[in-house]
Amino acid sequence: RFVVSNTTEAGIAYVEEACVEGKCPANFPAKVTALLLARFKAFGGSPASGLVFLPCELIDTNGSKLKTFVLQFAEAWKLPADFVAWVRAHNVFCNTLVDRIVPGFPAAEAEGLYAEFGYQDPLMVAAEPFLLWCIEGPAKIADELPLHKAGIDVVWTDDLQPYRTRKVRILNGAHTASSLASFCAGLDTVREMTEDPVVSKYLNRVMFEEIVPFVPLPDAERRAYAATIMERFANPHIRHELISIALNSVSKWTVRVLPTVKDFAAQHGKAPAGLAFSLAALLNFYRGKFATNGDYEGQREKGTYPIKDNPDILQIMSAAWASEADTAKIATTLLADTRLWGEDLTLVPGLAEQASAALARIQAVGVKAAMSEL
Repeated sequence: RFVVSNTTEAGIAYVEEACVEGKCPANFPAKVTALLLARFKAFGGSPASGLVFLPCELIDTNGSKLKTFVLQFAEAWKLPADFVAWVRAHNVFCNTLVDRIVPGFPAAEAEGLYAEFGYQDPLMVAAEPFLLWCIEGPAKIADELPLHKAGIDVVWTDDLQPYRTRKVRILNGAHTASSLASFCAGLDTVREMTEDPVVSKYLNRVMFEEIVPFVPLPDAERRAYAATIMERFANPHIRHELISIALNSVSKWTVRVLPTVKDFAAQHGKAPAGLAFSLAALLNFYRGKFATNGDYEGQREKGTYPIKDNPDILQIMSAAWASEADTAKIATTLLADTRLWGEDLTLVPGLAEQASAALARIQAVGVKAAMSEL
């Protein structure tokens, strides 16, 4: 009845793919379309056989976008009109927002925890105590899945936007704006960011001077939320790996950071220096080469690291860094590439100039020193 997904920001996208009988599609919305088609056939299109989708990907209107792409695949695959009508009428695609730091499987503590439990649990996941799941959906669905009545912080609402803007811009925006720079500076976890004197100063500047003022909430409320985020980042019991946050960073930066950059530029006439630096750090992080096994890898002082993103994005980054152009040219070329960001970032006042200068300093003196200069 309920389908919960989290394929990251890059997962809910339309990528052309043929419908092949007996083969599972690669694209996630295509998978959903194939699942619904099989279900429609198996149950004869009965109203009761419809599903409720609760996508947790951190993009705006995630449920609505998933539904749009499912219908787009239905059209591309020339699926029957009665199937399309059933998808529209009897399947519910809720927009949702999850707010919780979940670093994943606690590998370093696993054996000790197994001994404490008295059994092995290879699916256990470490998470912070704080949690919030906001779901925009009809009341009848809330009654079917009454998590909010079980003492769990699940909010059913008819307007998700205020919750989403606060979380995406402050928590996720600060994560994305600082994690790649911190990783290339030699740090490995979010907690280390809060303890490093240079990086923590940068993080506080970006958080309270560049991000928080542009969250459309009362100032006391947005600053209080930001303060709780800084406390959550410093949680000594959560080992949140920066390299895991780095997954699909191009789409993450576009969703989480770019709206704040544009709001700042609209008010001040130029992009904020700290967030422009975060974009330079992103480009620096994506400076890599394809290994013989096909993996795309970067290099920092501690050694090589994996760079995970959509193949087309990795090809664009690789080609730019392999060119003979100077650093400023590389930055300008990548910022202007609409395939990466969905728009030409050189049109944002001051962003290209500041990001290019920051990337040049990163290449010249290293991330930590360039951040210290900033």
